[in-house]
Amino acid sequence: MSDLTEKIQRLKKEKNAVICAHYYVESEVQEIADYIGDSYYLAKIASELEEKIIVFCGVLFMGESAKILNPDKTILIPDPQADCPMAHMAQEETIKNMRKQYEDLAVVCYVNSDAKLKACSDVCVTSANALKIVKKLPNKNIYFIPDQNLGMYIAQQVPEKNFLFHAGYCPIHHELTADDVKKEMKLHPKAKVLVHPECKKEVTELADYAGSTSEILSYAKNSTEEEFMICTERGVFHQLQKQNPKKHFYAVGNGQCCEGMKRITLQKVADALEKEKPEVLVEESLRKHAEKSLQRMLKLAE
Repeated sequence: MSDLTEKIQRLKKEKNAVICAHYYVESEVQEIADYIGDSYYLAKIASELEEKIIVFCGVLFMGESAKILNPDKTILIPDPQADCPMAHMAQEETIKNMRKQYEDLAVVCYVNSDAKLKACSDVCVTSANALKIVKKLPNKNIYFIPDQNLGMYIAQQVPEKNFLFHAGYCPIHHELTADDVKKEMKLHPKAKVLVHPECKKEVTELADYAGSTSEILSYAKNSTEEEFMICTERGVFHQLQKQNPKKHFYAVGNGQCCEGMKRITLQKVADALEKEKPEVLVEESLRKHAEKSLQRMLKLAE
């Protein structure tokens, strides 16, 4: 165990802190986390933890979600510049205009969004629970923000509803193309293609399985196949290889790297614990409005 890891473990005990990490952060950060998961799992865990300090190793919107659900806890984010471009790709004014144009409209907000967007929405969803939640909504019209790719993927499975999409996307998933996948398929013809639904339709159509990060991990673990092509951010390879040491995983395209997630380092985690900052703060009025959509997500996803 490195000196830095020992310091983090000591500070955690001293300060009654817990570390939550997303699958996309670097492997050494995942290794010191108490909880590792995708957006839905981390949001759910954050609402159940008893520790007074939560260090959120992920991008800023994740820390915001934890603070919204836990106003009395101290939420630390090791680097506040760790941001998600998609989190800002929808606008409050557009949502207001859509509500005027369409009756019986539910604004469904992908959890990868900032607090202001959550506050304007009827319910939040993650890639793991979006289908279940949308099916449960009584509304005919669904305005899905901000990720058009995930929205279109869900819409294909719920033809009875009228979907309206916003032109947002995750740059990491959006840049993967069908040509990228087909090229790798030729190199690894036995590999099963596992795709995150934030990818474009042309990519999900080539998938043997499409699902959230946690669902991709579960599929790979339970499958009898030995080779897999992974169409999502490369941070997930750490857990894939850790859980399946005898299986082979291949990347697609160039990089598959979220720069925001990679800003979280062990040194920054140690500094955040030691100084108890940077702290994630959400103005109380905004927090209360945003909490409604998150709590509704947790309820409908049960």
